[in-house]
Amino acid sequence: MKTCLVVDDSKVIRKVARHILETLNFSVAEAGDGEEALKHCRQSSPDVILLDWNMPVMSGIDFLRTLGTERMDRRPKVVFCTTESGIGHIRAAVEAGADEYVMKPFDRDTLESKLQLVGLA
Repeated sequence: MKTCLVVDDSKVIRKVARHILETLNFSVAEAGDGEEALKHCRQSSPDVILLDWNMPVMSGIDFLRTLGTERMDRRPKVVFCTTESGIGHIRAAVEAGADEYVMKPFDRDTLESKLQLVGLA
């Protein structure tokens, strides 16, 4: 079964994403900020990370930059999931290592298409 780590400070967003991902046959873990997500990835690297931009403790972009310096057998795919729609934000996410970018709010079809683009759906 494919694995996804949902990283978002909103419990509601994590719950919605979990529901969608489970209908797509993913095993889902959750983290409330980038620091918690890093701890998870160091223990068990997921196939894909659904990552929020704006979070306390460690933002999504800071998490992504730090993830890029980690020694891992297999780097997870990263889909940024955020309300930040400016081209500068998208460019920064891609430069930091994001594989795809999805805008909130999202639905099952949108998320599934992004997962297909990164080779996981």
